[in-house]
Amino acid sequence: MLDSTNPTIVVQRQLDAYNNRDLEALLSIYADEAEMFEHPSTLLAKGSAALRERFVARFQEPNLHAKLLSRMVMGQTVIDYEEITRTFPEGSGRLFMIMIYEVAGNRIAKAWSIAGAKILD
Repeated sequence: MLDSTNPTIVVQRQLDAYNNRDLEALLSIYADEAEMFEHPSTLLAKGSAALRERFVARFQEPNLHAKLLSRMVMGQTVIDYEEITRTFPEGSGRLFMIMIYEVAGNRIAKAWSIAGAKILD
């Protein structure tokens, strides 16, 4: 049986739920008072209701997909480098993103994003 408290497994479950657009599964992976930041300290969302609002809006994009390019883990911190396919106001495209997750127990307590430039198709 897989260890559901392993930070790598927790973050992979988050990525899978995101790509499957499974809102309830995704929210269950974040702590009730989880915080999401634009690195280093701009608060984007705090708590399940705010996270729900962000993800519902994002899941409206027809081509949304996060492709994991690499992952590093140190203790309870997981750092993913991803290629994100999105629908921007200007049209379809992608961007590269670094996501940093702080895992506590079997849930994500904090997440930070560092986004690269948009690349339009």
